[in-house]
Amino acid sequence: MATRGKAEKHVEESEDSSKGEGSGNTLTPATARGEATRRKILDAAEEVFGEMGYYEASISEITRRAGVAQGTYYIYFHSKREIFAELVEDIGRRLRADMRAATVGASSRLEIERRGFQAFFRFVASHRRIYSIVQEAERVAPEAFYAYYHGISQGYIRGLREAMDDGSVRHLDPEAIAYTLMGIGHFVALRWLIWPQEHEDTQGYTGELPEGIFESIMEFIEHGLTANGQTGKPTQSKESELGDTD
Repeated sequence: MATRGKAEKHVEESEDSSKGEGSGNTLTPATARGEATRRKILDAAEEVFGEMGYYEASISEITRRAGVAQGTYYIYFHSKREIFAELVEDIGRRLRADMRAATVGASSRLEIERRGFQAFFRFVASHRRIYSIVQEAERVAPEAFYAYYHGISQGYIRGLREAMDDGSVRHLDPEAIAYTLMGIGHFVALRWLIWPQEHEDTQGYTGELPEGIFESIMEFIEHGLTANGQTGKPTQSKESELGDTD
């Protein structure tokens, strides 16, 4: 009876997932129940890979934390590398979705930057393990690693180019500025949200930037994007304007 029950459960769960292909070779669930199961597996994988690293992690530990059978795991993913690559892509999709949602209704590019950075820092604070996962992907699944940053950069580049075209920010190379701003977010989050903080062992993790840090970042970005009359041309010194007087 127990064997029959397991078999029936396996068939029932199999029917909750489609035979179509999702990202890479992963199977795309056809029902809400199937998607919920897949979500549990991915969330467990984020914990396991983040804590143990790719090479020490195991499918059995992922399924144990997800509360599913290993047979159920293989309905959705074919291997450890496959779920790792899919997890990196999934993290990127969720991050971009949070940032898009946060910037809806923003009236200016600077307001988009403010809301976008706030959403980014909130996401990182809720997913402190993503840095180690994404960085390890450069070696384990380089295609997912590059897709993660490419996905973030493309929307950023489009938004900056539009703002430059309408004159609301300086005319600079939008790709260079996109990666510059991404770098600011990356290292600020690393310094104040990822690395162990002073008193964290006694006071706990707050998940917030120290007072004044965020405003310092935004002031720096605002002046960098809008300085010099929004022309994008370097200012000349008074001496160069007057010429050589020697």
